[in-house]
Amino acid sequence: MIIINGDFFCRSLTGIERFAYETCKRLDNLISKDEISIFIPNNAKIIPNFKNLKVIKSNKSCKIFPLWEHITFSNFVKKQKAIPLDFANVTPIFNPGIVFIHDIYAKIYPQDFKTLKEKLIRLYMCVMYHTAVKRAKKIITVSNFSKNQISQSYKIPIEKISVIYNGWDHFNNINPDLTIFEKFPNLKKKQYYFTLGSLQKRKNLKWIFSYAKNNPNEIFAISGKVISGMESSNLSELNKLNNVTLLGYLSDKEVKALMENCKAFIFPSYYEGFGIPPLEALSCGAKIVISNSASLPELYGDCAYYIDPFNSNIKIDELLKEKVQSPNLLLEKYTYYNAAKELYKLLTEIK
Repeated sequence: MIIINGDFFCRSLTGIERFAYETCKRLDNLISKDEISIFIPNNAKIIPNFKNLKVIKSNKSCKIFPLWEHITFSNFVKKQKAIPLDFANVTPIFNPGIVFIHDIYAKIYPQDFKTLKEKLIRLYMCVMYHTAVKRAKKIITVSNFSKNQISQSYKIPIEKISVIYNGWDHFNNINPDLTIFEKFPNLKKKQYYFTLGSLQKRKNLKWIFSYAKNNPNEIFAISGKVISGMESSNLSELNKLNNVTLLGYLSDKEVKALMENCKAFIFPSYYEGFGIPPLEALSCGAKIVISNSASLPELYGDCAYYIDPFNSNIKIDELLKEKVQSPNLLLEKYTYYNAAKELYKLLTEIK
């Protein structure tokens, strides 16, 4: 029996949480009734209405995620004599199960963790990486870049790691909310560059700050949620630039409207295990300008315009004159439906 950790329903649907929710929705259509369960805290923002995934609501809340993971969720799984499945880089330390390690950012970039809180976050994540790679029943990641990096960093056979890609197909059911242009009248259609992502240091807002400062006639719109203890140090500097608008956390409908009407989607991250926003932008017909580092060239191939994440001395308009390939084949490959099929195949092998 496999039980999914449903603590991601307590967080906003960004990145890992999006991947977990959308994959579970499609997994629900592939399995037989009650074949797999999902254990959800009683303070979840939403309670999913699955038809085949068995939803088990805990009588306890998830207020501190490590306590939920290693005590509440772990104890429940033990009592059920089940195998835990985690989507979010962590696994019960006393009974590791199946775990997605999206990347090993905390291990690879220790210099990004400077404050006491950041160092504690890094310590916890590194303990989780080590526990997972050494003791988990199955390790899954989201790109060959991450697969190779995990294998090399922790000296484990590469065959122990499976790859399941992220997707974009939830965007098919989203209608763009054009009222976003009424809220931010300075953003004129096809006259701004758009950036989306959790506002962590690795998202490299420093590149946008540098480019925007040196190109005051270019307009930038930035959306994303600050992750406590991990926020970029460039937010206050960006806020001082007249040609940069910080939009805060937006709805999917607002995001789609901005992606459909931007000059290009900019994604200068210097470290990504996958990077979902450029894929969403491609599905909206946007051009994507992304970093040439980490997993991004592997995933986006010839469908993107590439930049050096540590050099903003370019002209985006000139870059966009180059030819790139159609993203159609890429969009067919990276879907949550495909992710769910691959995950179900792995789960049946483990059981």
